[in-house]
Amino acid sequence: MPQKKRVGILTGGGDCPGLNAVIRAVVRKGVVNYGLEMVGIYEGWKGILEINTTSLTLRDVSGILHRGGTILKTSRTNPFKVDDGFQRIERNIQELGINSLIAVGGEDTLGVANKLFEKGIDVVGVPKTIDNDLSGTDYTFGFDTAINITTEAIDRLHTTAESHNRVMVIEVMGRHTGWIAVEAGIAGGADIILIPERPIDINAVIKSIRKRHERGKDFSIVVVAEGAKFMKKANEEGTLILQDQKTDEFGHVRLGGIANLVAKEIEKGTGYETRVVILGHVQRGGSPTAFDRVLGTRYGIAAVDLVARKEFGKMVSLQGNRVVPTSLEEAVKEPKLVDPELYDIAEVFFG
Repeated sequence: MPQKKRVGILTGGGDCPGLNAVIRAVVRKGVVNYGLEMVGIYEGWKGILEINTTSLTLRDVSGILHRGGTILKTSRTNPFKVDDGFQRIERNIQELGINSLIAVGGEDTLGVANKLFEKGIDVVGVPKTIDNDLSGTDYTFGFDTAINITTEAIDRLHTTAESHNRVMVIEVMGRHTGWIAVEAGIAGGADIILIPERPIDINAVIKSIRKRHERGKDFSIVVVAEGAKFMKKANEEGTLILQDQKTDEFGHVRLGGIANLVAKEIEKGTGYETRVVILGHVQRGGSPTAFDRVLGTRYGIAAVDLVARKEFGKMVSLQGNRVVPTSLEEAVKEPKLVDPELYDIAEVFFG
């Protein structure tokens, strides 16, 4: 009797709602339709380096669809920053008897997946990030939940801003791109939206808020992405605002605090009382929306299908309303920036 093929699945990078929906779908279709043996790898790439795995059965993934986070845990481990990292992964995959891998993550996790594929490892990617900044797909799962959480927060802050005649500056996630800021800002009725793709002209922001107050609106909502930068002078960006100088294994610094500087400048330039709310990790927690549960499920099913067809080196993606494969290399080549036409829509409601 031939031995069952073993497929490993891992979740890397930041957690987000919808990860468990992917895991559930992968295991369900892999076991029931293809007779695969599914291996859960704990804490992303760290789990392969340390051989920290578990068998995933139908019982293990029952009842996890609605749960946020990931039952497999996660980490920001970069095996290519570890001594003999690739050799250890190659050796451990063989020791575990894993035939192929399904990597669920964002640009960093899938960047590693692409490098592994180039070195001969059979791997398929699933796009996950609340930032929605992966090329090759219209939507990453986790994004819809994040913008719904952020929109609700903006709605709640509207009431206190209006009651106290305040300017509220809300900082949201978005290292390289402003997808959360723009979509949640439009949905929440923000009066100013500041994103990494457009350097902040603080004088224009102050002018817009003054204009708004002069016509009788005595409160304002400003949404700013954490990766936004001040304009030094015309067409010249300033520097990122950091929490500290330390970098993770993928070279990323911890961002945070741009809202405090924006608020300080607004209050100084207008005289209006200005307060700051930094949403932080609230945006990526809790149960996934119906959209993300369905999208995660579709992605998981499509990923197993790619494994069954031996179409490796690819990532499942949503293009229009169809889930189709796209090249991992293309998906991680550069971030997907906010569509200028979408930002033009947001600008109609500024001031």
